[in-house]
Amino acid sequence: MASDPRKGAKQSRSPLQQQAESYLVHHRKVARDSADRLWRTPVASMMTWAVMGVALALPVALLLLLTSLQGVSAGWESSARITAYLKEGATLADAKALQPEVEADSRVLEVQLIDKEQALAEFRSSSGLDDALDYLEGNPLPHTLLVTPDEASRTAGGVETLVTRLEGMDGVERVQVDLGWLQRLNAMTDLLANAVWALAALLAAAVVLVIGNTVRLAIESRRDEILVAKLVGGTDGFVRRPFLYTGAWFGLGGGVVAWVLLQLSLWWLSGPVERLAGLYRSDFSLNGLTFEGAVALLIVAMLLGWLGAWVAVKRHLDDIEPGEVAGG
Repeated sequence: MASDPRKGAKQSRSPLQQQAESYLVHHRKVARDSADRLWRTPVASMMTWAVMGVALALPVALLLLLTSLQGVSAGWESSARITAYLKEGATLADAKALQPEVEADSRVLEVQLIDKEQALAEFRSSSGLDDALDYLEGNPLPHTLLVTPDEASRTAGGVETLVTRLEGMDGVERVQVDLGWLQRLNAMTDLLANAVWALAALLAAAVVLVIGNTVRLAIESRRDEILVAKLVGGTDGFVRRPFLYTGAWFGLGGGVVAWVLLQLSLWWLSGPVERLAGLYRSDFSLNGLTFEGAVALLIVAMLLGWLGAWVAVKRHLDDIEPGEVAGG
């Protein structure tokens, strides 16, 4: 009689390999059974997924908005230039002599000289006040140096240091750089970022509580099954494993709902935001989740679901003991 090759291969494996295979097979079975239980109660599962999706999508959407704002403000900060107005009596030769002195500073990338005649011509063409300017006896505009800081100095602190140096140079009447509003914007975004992280922590705690309460109800509905499993010698890990997988599946579903809500919100808001940015001649746009961000969202959602299930299991599963049957 021919022997079964599969049986021989199974006998050739070590006990450790057989134990590992049995462990993985059991995990697959429990994970599949947990998913089937969720699908058998679609309304309750969808309600839990919807609650989790909203709780996860809100802080992620605010973080994406802050990231977009910080990207725009970084672009404005990097393009900031310093305007140095020379004294009224300074001649064009004085301005040309001062230009290389400013360029010699290692924090300066470029210096552009705009003489007063060029400035007046540009003002005529942009203001439309040709007739009014004809009544002026002279040119009231000074010679101007447009200073562009280098990459390392394009910060609020670096620009302030460079402004202080330019103000101390001979021949410079006034130095202007409008970074106050940008500093206020950065301060507001930092405050909002802290508030968003606090909100995210609160909503994450809410997600854990929601999953914990849902798993608690599942534990109560399967009390007799748990008692029987413990009576026949089921370990704590064996008993709690289905509920941990249930929490992970709840988390995965909530993460998918959150991703869908984010995509729908981005699609709905992108058009109005682009039109508003176009009115202000800005390239501001809302950034969606990248592939890595979407994967991170799903992983975090599953971890939160697993954590909520673990809290519920730790709290309520220990209260179910086989002694209840004997006592009954």
